[in-house]
Amino acid sequence: MNLMLKAYQYRLYPTKAQTTVLNRSFDLCRKVYNNTLALRRDSWDYDQKSVSLFETNKELTGWKQDHPELSSVYSQVLQNVQVRVDLAFKAFFQRVKKGGDKAGYPRFKSFGRYDSITYPQLGFSLDVQNQIVFASKIGKIRAVIHRPVEGEIKTMTIRRSCGGKWYVSFAAECEPEIRQHTGEEVTGIDLGLTSFATLSNGEKIENPRFFRSEEQALAKVQRRLSKEEKGTPERARRKLIVAKVHDRIANKRKNFIHQESRKLVNRFKLIAFEDLKIKNMQQNSHLSKSIADVSWGMMVQATKNKAEEAGSRFVLVNPNNTTQLCSRCNQIVRKELSDRVHCCPFCGLTMDRDQNAAINIMRLGLQSPVAKAT
Repeated sequence: MNLMLKAYQYRLYPTKAQTTVLNRSFDLCRKVYNNTLALRRDSWDYDQKSVSLFETNKELTGWKQDHPELSSVYSQVLQNVQVRVDLAFKAFFQRVKKGGDKAGYPRFKSFGRYDSITYPQLGFSLDVQNQIVFASKIGKIRAVIHRPVEGEIKTMTIRRSCGGKWYVSFAAECEPEIRQHTGEEVTGIDLGLTSFATLSNGEKIENPRFFRSEEQALAKVQRRLSKEEKGTPERARRKLIVAKVHDRIANKRKNFIHQESRKLVNRFKLIAFEDLKIKNMQQNSHLSKSIADVSWGMMVQATKNKAEEAGSRFVLVNPNNTTQLCSRCNQIVRKELSDRVHCCPFCGLTMDRDQNAAINIMRLGLQSPVAKAT
């Protein structure tokens, strides 16, 4: 049986002294990131020579001699910074090969924009009983360990949120425990904006519109921020308040998606979604904000991850004509976005357009190799 990586995230409560050390470590890692990026960029621009990850690791040794303050950061954390640069370049080259107009060359990190560090192998430990996380060069940090870690811990990442909160994530390697599913057979799910999701049986999950509900509060704190002079302590305080509002919106959305995805995988044996090209859909200036607010991609990914453990099957189907096709007679019935009811002139079927699409998605899911394997 193939092992799987499972992530566990906990809230951290560092002391003021530890917060200072963490912020300083993050900034030193940011400088190593920028220096590594500059080294690879300049080597190619001036000498037409590629610099490997191994070569940047050797350069790091010299940097630590020239800048003794780098020794205050655990050595493997600094090496992981260079791994991140290497991954950024690999992703860039992949985008170039695909022929994208905007491949997105790796960018330098400005002050305050490096918000996580990773211990890839050693230098950390977890004490569940005493609710303590130990990180080398930082010390013992108080945490809220609300559930135990299953499996062998491989890496630890400490993250600073935009609102100033601290989190720790552990990646643990464990054997997947596939449970026998006893729920209903199958459902197709049509993701939308009027309703967050419509199931093939007609059930709907209402759209909570977290960003829209907080939009006035966000605009208020942003106006206050804009009135403050740049570089002043008051502006920094206002900026943190804006970040906390964004943090609150993100946490609400994340909690909602995890709850709804858990309900789905507990109920259904096979779950089918459309394989949506969300980035392309966000090019529509009238809908981009609403599409970003619903976070369809996060919902699909969360459901997929949970399905692996819940004994459910997860399928992505081709979205072409799922809305236009009649779920009874398979004839194409053209609709505009404003048409909310499916009325088929061929067979007389009248039903909610989203449920019609969900039934088509379910049928495609049943025809997929994943469904036939069950």
